[in-house]
Amino acid sequence: MKATEETLKNIRKKQAFIIDMDGVIYHGNVLLPGAAQFVDWLRRQKKRFLFLTNSSERSPEELSQKMARLGIDVGPGHFYSSALATAAFLANQKPNGSAYVIGEPGLIHALYRVGYTMNNINPDYVVVGEASSYNLDTLIKAVRLVIGGAKLIGTNPDLTGPGEGGLVPACGALVAPIELATGRKAYFVGKPNPLMMRHALRTLGATREETVIIGDRMDTDIIAGIESQIETVLVLTGVTARQDLPKYAYAPDHVLEGIFEIPEATEHTPDEAAAGKM
Repeated sequence: MKATEETLKNIRKKQAFIIDMDGVIYHGNVLLPGAAQFVDWLRRQKKRFLFLTNSSERSPEELSQKMARLGIDVGPGHFYSSALATAAFLANQKPNGSAYVIGEPGLIHALYRVGYTMNNINPDYVVVGEASSYNLDTLIKAVRLVIGGAKLIGTNPDLTGPGEGGLVPACGALVAPIELATGRKAYFVGKPNPLMMRHALRTLGATREETVIIGDRMDTDIIAGIESQIETVLVLTGVTARQDLPKYAYAPDHVLEGIFEIPEATEHTPDEAAAGKM
């Protein structure tokens, strides 16, 4: 079911775009249809845009390189991740603290950059992100450290994420056993936490009214937009399917089959127009 022209007109007139990545731009290492054309459209229309991802695995530089491998050239300044948000939050809460981290290099490097040290003896925090290294040993260590007084932090509350072969467990699912074993609740920094949305608006230099958030998850992307009073677009190329919508007490402003619907099919670049290629 394609979106109406009125829906697309409302989206296209926005001046600033906050865009999720997994499930919107790509699945794993597979680019989704229309993603490259969408980024080209953003540039041609001189839109301000920021890729805001709950994934904590990669740094902005690595995300930029990944996009380049997929055929889209976007500089590191257009990316902000839950790893960066988590590091900024901890640096504000306890400057130059220490953490036991279950996560990938993007999260560890973000913490190093704000003056944090890695500590598996008596850390201030246990920080959990997406991690291929997650196993029973790391789980036991995290549980004992939290019982010993370390505060539990999750980079994001996502239970699952889209992968090339289907859904995969995400940070929320990895944190859950630690919460159950310790009786402590984690604080999650990523979407829908308003901290992420406020940073995005500051980075874009945009107001809520001129901004739209595009995502594939009702429970993070869409609720983040609603709670921040930013217009929302749900794309059906990731976690949330159309039949899932009635399960939620809230609704997105717009629903698209995919990001490919946004660029205008009849649009031409300025060079093409100047050359008379119309």
